[in-house]
Amino acid sequence: MNLPAMPGDLAPPTLTKNARIVLAKRYLRKDLEGKPIETETGLFWRVAATVAAEEAKFEKSPYAEADLAREFYELMTSFKFLPNSPTLMNAGTEMGQLAACFVLPVSDSIDEIFDAVKYAAMIHKSGGGTGFSFSRLRPQGSRVGSTGGVASGPVSFMRIFNTATEQIKQGGTRRGANMGILRVDHPDILEFIRCKEREGDLNNFNISVALTENFMKSAKKGEDYDLIATHTGQSKGTLNAGDVFAILVQKAWESGDPGIIFLDRINRDNPTPHLGDIESTNPCGEQPLLPYEACNLGSINLALMAAAGDAAAVDWDELRRVIHLSVRFLDNVIDASQYPLAQITDMVRRNRKIGLGLMGFADLLFQLGVPYNSGEALALGERVMDFFQTESKNASKQLAAERGAFPEYGQSAYAKKKLGPYRNATTTTIAPTGTLSIIAGCSSGIEPLFALCFSRNVMDGEKLMEINPYFEKALRASEAFSQMLMEEVARTGSIAHIEMIPEELRKIYITAMDIEPVWHLKMQAAFQKFTDNAVSKTVNLPNSATVEDIRDIYMMAYETGCKGVTVYRDGSKSGQVLCTGQGADADKAEGKAKTKVKHRPDVVYGFTQKVKIGLGDLYLTVNEMDGKPFEVFATIGKSGRSITAKAEAIGRLVSLALRSGVSVADIVEQLKGIGGENPVFQKKGLLLSLPDAIAWVLENRYLGGRIAATEENGSLYHPTCPDCSADLIFEEGCYVCKACGYTKCG
Repeated sequence: MNLPAMPGDLAPPTLTKNARIVLAKRYLRKDLEGKPIETETGLFWRVAATVAAEEAKFEKSPYAEADLAREFYELMTSFKFLPNSPTLMNAGTEMGQLAACFVLPVSDSIDEIFDAVKYAAMIHKSGGGTGFSFSRLRPQGSRVGSTGGVASGPVSFMRIFNTATEQIKQGGTRRGANMGILRVDHPDILEFIRCKEREGDLNNFNISVALTENFMKSAKKGEDYDLIATHTGQSKGTLNAGDVFAILVQKAWESGDPGIIFLDRINRDNPTPHLGDIESTNPCGEQPLLPYEACNLGSINLALMAAAGDAAAVDWDELRRVIHLSVRFLDNVIDASQYPLAQITDMVRRNRKIGLGLMGFADLLFQLGVPYNSGEALALGERVMDFFQTESKNASKQLAAERGAFPEYGQSAYAKKKLGPYRNATTTTIAPTGTLSIIAGCSSGIEPLFALCFSRNVMDGEKLMEINPYFEKALRASEAFSQMLMEEVARTGSIAHIEMIPEELRKIYITAMDIEPVWHLKMQAAFQKFTDNAVSKTVNLPNSATVEDIRDIYMMAYETGCKGVTVYRDGSKSGQVLCTGQGADADKAEGKAKTKVKHRPDVVYGFTQKVKIGLGDLYLTVNEMDGKPFEVFATIGKSGRSITAKAEAIGRLVSLALRSGVSVADIVEQLKGIGGENPVFQKKGLLLSLPDAIAWVLENRYLGGRIAATEENGSLYHPTCPDCSADLIFEEGCYVCKACGYTKCG
């Protein structure tokens, strides 16, 4: 694409070190060797000029193309607004696909199922994420009329989608991400709820159960409900809704999966019901879409909307200006985007959905001196989102006057209510902003901060301290700032336990795990009240949270008008507490350590890896159960009795630890780095000794080449970034790396 020459007087963006790392790694255009071939200024001009070029198509536009390109550039480089990642990556490139969110239908035939696999691969290659409802597929054990065979059910086909995604993410610009949804009245619902019990299964899927109004009413009363085979519309039996809801809550307690969406509520807000029912959402759940529909998103940085000179106010006039310009930007993106399928192009341009949201809400609260867990914060959230909704609709109405309403407007819910006309069927979404917020240097979405301060490894063992700037400013003003104090804050991320910090600051500068779960949900509901689509938000719970706590959150989400909810109990997703359940909690409280060694079956399967160490060739055999290491045998070729004895002893002890429930991460942590007299280079690093070599094999096989972070008590495990090894945090429904911008959800 030929872009206009970049003006020589453009001010380059002011970027943090983290932002430069993220842009260089994920967004700047690169040559065949992976080296950047554009500057940060060039990136933002490429995007601004490409999106502004669409303005020339509309005679009634009040903007000249060159002037609008400059306005878009200044909008992004001031970090008051940023579009979704595919727009930053692909605008002005041959790829040209600018939307983040897609939903594809999965119909009940082999041809249609594998069409969906193919289409998903095309979308992942272009940088988008895909959502699917598998509810149309006939249940496991049903007869297939054309062949006389037996259907294998939705979960079996989800594994095919998962495998395809695994391959595409290895060659694509972004990792593929999927949402898998199944209606609660599908006959295979129990298998679906349990489909991610084993860690690593369906690793490229988030999953959510689509709950209906009838189910929720039955669950409250403990009544049975009908299971419906959607390919025939016939009943396939009943289940007790209370029991199903209990299993759903139990699994969410164990691992965070599955989440839930309220399907009837979503469809009540479907602006174009004549085009069909909404069946699914995008991977993080905030964008419900019709089959073959896509949506592009963008976020305004509220941290920059505090009124200058007034510590207790929002600059509403500037926010209005930015909202109107951002809506114009996102509407232009629809026409600038090259969608991967004709069906998607058609559906997108009939409805012209956009999703304008926000980031930096926690930073705004810091500036205004408002605690996140307060009625004042909830009231501000409602007021802000009400303003977003009103002004985004006003902006869409202005665009309709210039360009025409979205083509399906005449049959839409808006026309029936005599609202509009609008250019866009939806205008607001609260989307994840994990990577965008790093570029903008602000807090993510409407989430509280996960940590006020943390240390990041940079190179050669050097650590860089990252401190929230508003917290640091307040701490210095109170004369409580010190390097020693920052190291203590970095250890936990929180100041709730540090009494030397003034109490007023401890109330305002509160972090995600300090906040009672109910406040997370109240904030989500406050923003949902004025959002067309849905809200990406994680309800964080401590590891000590009970199953009943999660049940209460799910019920409260239903009762307060949320369209779905994602919960995360600390430490539950990537490695469990050694003993789970109420009995384990009781034992822990009493200081007891009960360990039960698993019985070895007669037959186990595994692998043998050859590793060259200083003592000779090590042959390490690792046998597995349920995909996890169960026992280890170490043999060294042509070694003496002493070395053989050491190898056997280490193997026996590691095997005992594995069968006793000790995590691979803990074993690696103990063995890794032990020195020996004959170190040797092997592949990516130096192997110091026999135990170091065993740790190297286990780490690369089961931990992706990295060791999981462990809390002081040794019981909770958190995954680390596969790109930079920093800790991942779970917010906005996804794992995100605050150091380099990696996100598991694309």
